[in-house]
Amino acid sequence: MAKSTRLRIASVNVNGIRAAYRKGMADWVNSRGADIIAIQEVRATVDDLSGLLGPEWNILHDEATAKGRAGVALASRNKAEIHRVTFGDDDFDSAGRWLEADYDVDGTIVTVVSTYVHSGEVDTPKQVEKYKFLDALLKRLPELREHNKLSVFMGDLNVGHRTLDIKNWRGNVKRAGFLPEERTYFDKIFGAEDEEGYNTGKAGLGWIDLGRKFAGEVEGPYTWWSNRGQAFDNDTGWRIDYQVATPELAAKATAYAVDRYPSYDARWSDHAPIVVDYQL
Repeated sequence: MAKSTRLRIASVNVNGIRAAYRKGMADWVNSRGADIIAIQEVRATVDDLSGLLGPEWNILHDEATAKGRAGVALASRNKAEIHRVTFGDDDFDSAGRWLEADYDVDGTIVTVVSTYVHSGEVDTPKQVEKYKFLDALLKRLPELREHNKLSVFMGDLNVGHRTLDIKNWRGNVKRAGFLPEERTYFDKIFGAEDEEGYNTGKAGLGWIDLGRKFAGEVEGPYTWWSNRGQAFDNDTGWRIDYQVATPELAAKATAYAVDRYPSYDARWSDHAPIVVDYQL
């Protein structure tokens, strides 16, 4: 029998990696045992990333057009075989928001994407850009699966798909991040929700939301909390960070965790890391 290999992939929106390291991110990186880390909202240069993470990590980084904004990266213990950043139409600026890479894991190629979807804002150009990005996502996903059936995209997708994904969802149905129009995109990727909040079982493109697969039909587990009030302490959060895999790779996922901080003061980002183990 061939020996299998455990691949641990983590994803986190760091809300500025230099600030995250000042607040203690290094302890998590050094202790969590991840083989690949997808990072969003880097807000720094590749030299900053290399200096903070250290020489044992191989860094791929796509900076945003506007300095100090967005930015996505992939850090890995082994070098990627190839990477791509092309995404969407030629006239669409996706810089700092989509980074793909192929990794050879003991002879098995796994494609990993770090992505950062626009936050959006109702009735503004920001929301138009968000829909452009989501349109490009729907177009890219079938191509990605055709490229490699063992593919996963992850990051801050800035949409709570179901009522289970936001603590106070009723008060947010007209707010960017939980608009019906946004959620419809996720229906097309995962499957729809009925009026009572249950998954209808109607598959879209067939990709698997690993957070929901492992958690089941429960509220959360949330991955982002507002800095206002007692949101973190009361666990009044949003589940907007995802790892989304092809069915073929999802079948190899053995564990899923949200690394929720032990206390508000211990946070080094307003997002918690998501960590998934795959047995290849």
